[in-house]
Amino acid sequence: MLKNKSYIGISFIILLFGIYAVPRIVNRIQNNDVVKGDRLDKIGSVSKNDQKLVKIGPAPKFELMNQDNKKISNETYKGKVYVLEFFFTTCPSICPKMNLSMLAIENKFFGNPNFGIVSITIDPSHDTPEVLKAHAKLLGVKSSNWNFLTGDRTYIFNLANKGFNLYAGENSKVNGGFEHSGLFALVDKNGDIRCRKDDFGNPILYYDGLDKKGVRDIQQDINILLTD
Repeated sequence: MLKNKSYIGISFIILLFGIYAVPRIVNRIQNNDVVKGDRLDKIGSVSKNDQKLVKIGPAPKFELMNQDNKKISNETYKGKVYVLEFFFTTCPSICPKMNLSMLAIENKFFGNPNFGIVSITIDPSHDTPEVLKAHAKLLGVKSSNWNFLTGDRTYIFNLANKGFNLYAGENSKVNGGFEHSGLFALVDKNGDIRCRKDDFGNPILYYDGLDKKGVRDIQQDINILLTD
């Protein structure tokens, strides 16, 4: 009889624990608040924002001259989030649209010291620092962290095609004499190329600088990287 009373007492305690604990556990799961590892191995929580973006790998190193005849390198942007493109000032096709997209990005983050833009010409024989400075003025660029870069032609083409895998080439048959990608690269504070995934879960790698959605997407992801 005493043994049965002990079982009843234990069962009552288990019932009370269930009434108190189970709803709390279910609530944590529903709100996705369960921390990986919890108390067992003291693993820190992972940033939900950071999980949204894929880390592609380190951005290629570079060192070129800007519109003010100053050397600018990837180290200049250490600790900053930045967007990088390849273009040329006399481009009659996609560059004007890319310029407008980049201006929209600049305006969105203007005044933030942790954000910058890099525009590298693929026509350095024409696009001297003086020409790039005039181009920046024509566009109405305001940010001191937006650098227009020029340098050795072979170096720049290798940087575009082999470094970033963003196509750039010379073609006398096309208007303007050059062809290049209209994509923007997004680089985080640690110098890594980052991107979101498409609807099928695949990394998009780069953002479409010719498309409103691409610009909107990169603005959202810049915000994520700036707050990480």
